[in-house]
Amino acid sequence: MTHDVSLIATLAAAFGLALVLGFIAVRIRIPALVGYLVAGVILGPATPGFVANLGLAQELAEIGVILLMFGVGLHFSLDDLRAVQRIAVRGALARIVIVTGLGVALAWIWGWSLAAGIVFGLALSVASTVVLLKALEGRGLLESINGRIAIGWLVVEDLVMVLVLVLLPATSAWISGPDDANAASPGGMAALIVPFAVTLGKVVLFVALMLVAGRRILPGLLWQVARTGSRELFTLCVVTAAVGIAYGSAAIFGVSFALGAFFSGLVLGESSLSHRAAAESLPLRDAFSVLFFVSVGMLFEPAMLTRDPLRVLVVAGVIVFAKTLVSFGLVLAFRYPLNTALTVSAGLAQIGEFSFLLAGLGVSIGMLPAEGQGLILAGALISIAINPLLFAAIEPLQAWIRSRSELARTFELPDDPLAALPMSIDQARLTDHVVVVGYGRVGRRIGEALIEAAIPIVVAEQNREIVDALRERGVPAVAGDASDPDVLAQAHVHRARMLVIAVPDAFHARKMREAAVALRPDIETVVRVHGDEEAALLRSEGADQVFFGEEELALGMLRHVFERVGADVSPGRALPAE
Repeated sequence: MTHDVSLIATLAAAFGLALVLGFIAVRIRIPALVGYLVAGVILGPATPGFVANLGLAQELAEIGVILLMFGVGLHFSLDDLRAVQRIAVRGALARIVIVTGLGVALAWIWGWSLAAGIVFGLALSVASTVVLLKALEGRGLLESINGRIAIGWLVVEDLVMVLVLVLLPATSAWISGPDDANAASPGGMAALIVPFAVTLGKVVLFVALMLVAGRRILPGLLWQVARTGSRELFTLCVVTAAVGIAYGSAAIFGVSFALGAFFSGLVLGESSLSHRAAAESLPLRDAFSVLFFVSVGMLFEPAMLTRDPLRVLVVAGVIVFAKTLVSFGLVLAFRYPLNTALTVSAGLAQIGEFSFLLAGLGVSIGMLPAEGQGLILAGALISIAINPLLFAAIEPLQAWIRSRSELARTFELPDDPLAALPMSIDQARLTDHVVVVGYGRVGRRIGEALIEAAIPIVVAEQNREIVDALRERGVPAVAGDASDPDVLAQAHVHRARMLVIAVPDAFHARKMREAAVALRPDIETVVRVHGDEEAALLRSEGADQVFFGEEELALGMLRHVFERVGADVSPGRALPAE
């Protein structure tokens, strides 16, 4: 064969070696992504032997990012974004400023320029889309309040970095110092303001088009394709929407691929076919996301670890520990529970796609030394490899902090008007009531139906904005993590008729049920889960009713069939066992 097969060679080598090393990693009880990263190092130009095409690998990795963000958008909604906008916007901006300041401080210590410090700090401040989403997805947290906060935070960071990438070339001379007389001139300021305004206008226009025109066109188009009955056409339509809109958003509006894909998924998520679209794109998404980790490994130069180990350790420490502490403190400052602070800070404790773009741009325009780019790549590899360990440490660390630190225990709820029910609530509404944990898409439907039926409820919800809105309507609600007995006590679970756990996290649902039973042993519990194994586990532990999607869909259809044929449709009738 005489034609170029570098694409096939790159795919074959990347997938094959990633499979082998990922399998070995899992067998020795370390995350598979560590094996993918090592596969990239082996295939990269810094190690001997076969060298895969780095440019092709990076483009293929971008497809993985696009499909991942598209999948997240399918499961997200505008209400989800609005619900976390306060902490996501303020938290992301505050962390960018703080971590950029740390980067500037390191640059000053190492004798770099102010411009280099700003680029370096910005690259360290932004988290990796792929790593965060894979971590949340693997733990079933994408639809939890913790997952929504982390994703909202990530979206804000992406928007900021889109603006930064446009502004960096225009500001390079201006940041360098007063030696450049043109930097402070009206013309120099115009060179800074005009690109910023144009880019911001493009971003706003893109978002507006997607939310106005896209919401009218894309779901209808998906339905038209679905009516053909062709699975191939449906899959092609889904992939075209994800990749086509992502590319168009970048080429026309200057928005990142990830952000464009997220908004295309957000728009299609309003279609009743969104779950089918997510299922059809899942195999491609998983396969191409592996290439992201391989491409990161290919960028890494192992000699950096021996050439300048101290600086590498410092950079890794800033990414893994300093960023984690900053995020942890910011989330607690917004009065969110300890579990939320630990989950969000662990999810954002790495760097990735935008960091590489910023580093490459900084070197190309002379703002960042080549050494800085190498340190950023080394920090990315180390932080991505360590990130699963941070997630694994969340639960034991939470238990340790609460058991050892009086300050941590009291900081979650001190002088917090949302942490306890107002004294003015009629006590009759706090007896034989229903405690609803989680007021997202499922919990909201349950709660509103109970309110309409004049059944008293108390809502326990981690999202403070939702608690505020409920209280304005006169609905009793407390802010906090319902796995904490203090939160359930504030919801008066000891006098409740029933506990309804509507959060999608089965692990936390178990802890919530245990805490409720400790306060009222005879309370009836109704729990939402995602699958058979989780349902069986909760039933074995004493949960009265466990619901999950496939079973309830089948039950609803079966009840309709029974009604039409005149069979028994009593509530206690169950589906046959599989």
